[in-house]
Amino acid sequence: MTTIEKSVDVGVPVSTAYNQWTQFESFPAFMDGVERIQQLTPTTTHWTTKIGGVQREFDAEITEQHPDERVAWCTTDGPRQAGVVTFHRIDNDTTRVHLQMEYEPETLTEKAGAALGVVEHRVNGDLKRFKEFIESRGTETGAWRGDVEPPAQH
Repeated sequence: MTTIEKSVDVGVPVSTAYNQWTQFESFPAFMDGVERIQQLTPTTTHWTTKIGGVQREFDAEITEQHPDERVAWCTTDGPRQAGVVTFHRIDNDTTRVHLQMEYEPETLTEKAGAALGVVEHRVNGDLKRFKEFIESRGTETGAWRGDVEPPAQH
C-alpha cells in the first residue's frame, strides 16, 4: 500500500469546508481525473475516473463520518483505496483540510507513478483546486450532516 498525507488551509469556516466535502457529485469540478461521481445512497458512491488514458469505475463506502470533523471511506470494488479527510479549525474563517489516503497501485505504470510521486502531486493539486473552488464560491453547494459510526471491530 502507498500512503499519501496532504493538507491545505482554506479561507472558509469549518462547517463550510466540511459541507462542501460531503457533496461528492461536485468532486469532478476540482479533482483531476474524476469524470463523474453518483451518490447511490447516503453512504455509497459510484466513481468514474480516467487517469493516464485508463478509465475505471468503482464504488466507495463512507465508513465513518462526523459533521465538521471527518469523512472516512474505502472502496468496495475495483482499485483498493481508503482514506480519511479531517477538518481542523484554525480560526473562525480558516480551516485546515487534512487528507490521508492509502491505495494499492495495480499496474506497472501505476507502480512507477507511485514511486515517482505522481499520485501525491495529483492529490496536492486536487486540494489546491478544492481551496480555489470553495473560496471563490464563499459558500457550499450543499451539505449532508449525517453521522456514520465506524463499523464495530470484531
